[in-house]
Amino acid sequence: MSSTVAIVGAGRVGRGLGRRLRELGWKIGAVVSRSRAKANRAVRAIGGGVAHGGLTSQAVGADLVLISTPDDSIEPVARDLAKIAGEEWRGKIVLHTSGALDRTALEPLAKLGASTGSLHPLQTFSGREVPDLDGVVFAIEGDRRALRTARNIARSLGGSPVAIEGAHKAAYHAAGTMVAGQGLALVEAATRILMESGFTRRQAVQALLPLIRQMLLNFERHGPRVAWTGPHSRGDYATIARHNAALAKFPREFGGVYEALTILAGRVLAADPAAAEKALERAIQDFK
Repeated sequence: MSSTVAIVGAGRVGRGLGRRLRELGWKIGAVVSRSRAKANRAVRAIGGGVAHGGLTSQAVGADLVLISTPDDSIEPVARDLAKIAGEEWRGKIVLHTSGALDRTALEPLAKLGASTGSLHPLQTFSGREVPDLDGVVFAIEGDRRALRTARNIARSLGGSPVAIEGAHKAAYHAAGTMVAGQGLALVEAATRILMESGFTRRQAVQALLPLIRQMLLNFERHGPRVAWTGPHSRGDYATIARHNAALAKFPREFGGVYEALTILAGRVLAADPAAAEKALERAIQDFK
């Protein structure tokens, strides 16, 4: 590819996508961050581009502008860019990388004639290395031209583009957050429970990782019902009640999350969710 991309907001996602695009042959133009030092670090990580400490009209010189700032900065950045370059935005393509927001956050640029949309890889970016994007789903939306560009970029990166309506973006992002962000909190909570039970951190991680991997493998191969294990799947409600009692010595969030997840599991995994919920309630009350 010979297209040029400017990156506004050179954090984990901006650096990661910038590097992958450069490897595919894109020319990296302006790389914008809040400070020149951060922008310089981003240029080094990406392997190309011109560092700018603050918004600049140089961004509009690119064929594509990728805005990867935090969500609450996207609309203010769009307003400022609109003021900086005005009518020069006509015909440009601008995509942001928010999972929860749609193209309306870029309305100031759309009013000036830019094609706008969003491109969100459903993947975690640690900032230490660029994740493998092969097979990763990219949620895309936007006007016709922006959507076509987002789809082509996702495919060129090895991803699988899925077009969704802007109204569904927050729910889509919540689903990803439940798995990656809150799922990590769940694993860490389980690690700390094991450590309180006498495990070292290394032993706890060693115990939990194979369990997680096999659960995910079973889910992939056989679906949720077959992969579901544990006392709830067997109707062993007395054991669940004992778990609740044991977790009472931990911070209240531990027991609260366990109880909420147990109810959720019955709702989404049990063959008869209503019956499973009633049996669970009876068992917990009897144990108390």
